[in-house]
Amino acid sequence: MKGSIRPLISILVLVALSTTLSCRIFIGRRGGITVAAELGSTRVLIQPPPIKNLNFTLLKFAAIDIGEEKSKLEIDQLLEGNFGSQGRYKAYATWRRFNQHDVKPRNSKGLLAMLRSPKFHRYWLDFRRNLQDWGRKKMFQPDILMDLVRLVKVPIDSSDRTYTSCAVVGNSGILLNNGHGKLIDDHEVVIRLNNARIDKFEKHVGSKTNISFVNSNVLHLCARKEGCFCHPYGDDVPIVMYICQPVHFMDYLVCNASHKAALLITDPRFDVLCARIVKYYSAKRFVEETGKPLVEWGLTHDGSMFHYSSGVQAVMLALGICDRVSIFGFGKSTSAKHHYHTNQKAELRLHDYEAEYEFYHDLVKNPYAIPFISDKFKFPPVVFYQ
Repeated sequence: MKGSIRPLISILVLVALSTTLSCRIFIGRRGGITVAAELGSTRVLIQPPPIKNLNFTLLKFAAIDIGEEKSKLEIDQLLEGNFGSQGRYKAYATWRRFNQHDVKPRNSKGLLAMLRSPKFHRYWLDFRRNLQDWGRKKMFQPDILMDLVRLVKVPIDSSDRTYTSCAVVGNSGILLNNGHGKLIDDHEVVIRLNNARIDKFEKHVGSKTNISFVNSNVLHLCARKEGCFCHPYGDDVPIVMYICQPVHFMDYLVCNASHKAALLITDPRFDVLCARIVKYYSAKRFVEETGKPLVEWGLTHDGSMFHYSSGVQAVMLALGICDRVSIFGFGKSTSAKHHYHTNQKAELRLHDYEAEYEFYHDLVKNPYAIPFISDKFKFPPVVFYQ
């Protein structure tokens, strides 16, 4: 009797479940399985995480910072006040702000005497503290993009909500082939690079600027000006800057005092993430196009001098603080200038723009193919305008 009841109970349980749960299985475009389950009136999509098709040899290679030891040595020398061993710092513009009436630094001893002068002492202490903090944080952290709202946006406008839409405007001459100005200005936030001129180019590049993204070489030039003027878009526009040379922290400290809006330095963990991603794409492109071994990559891209462009990091910043990202003015053409607002034609050898274009392609088409970024990070939709 019991044996005949058990099959009947099993059938009744299955019928009951089928009335409340309908389950459909689909084969995804990548060959994965997507399960769509309807529980009552709620439809739940259960998807497996995207599979990253990454080359582990390239990952290991990209994770090595060739210039790390040199950078650490440079930081240690600066913390000790040893500027005399690095010739380009002897005539450094910032130091001259503090020695007009004090010791003239003709050699390393003169520099050390200047560091002890009361006029310089306060800046020197801040310089050492900021440089030490920056050096300690310089490490790989794959989920740093998830902290950018707290690290960048909150200091700018005291709000922890992401921007609804952002336009990152590069400086390529191809911008002059399109009249994207109004489209750019229609975004909630417009991010511009390295103080690119917009006057007389508004039709193509827009007129609105909400964030100015620069490398520290730009601020170093601004530091030579009276009042450290570095506000071509208005003194109420915040500046986000990444450090090219550790000694530029002095420019930051001096200029920050004269800035009405925020002047922020990118977190070094963010810098490391950007560096690894671009090096991965550059090494991948080098091997595929030349067939040469990875050890020869450095000969093509100046080895320890290799660096991502300002544009890459500005785009990465937008990924972390915006719900939707549009990219303008990235790319090149034989008939276009390198920068729309200058006469520069040649590209800098320390950048690999072709590799960066491949990164942008993946960002639009297949963001989960991008290495080193945490799987927890949710990419916003990205549109690339040419």
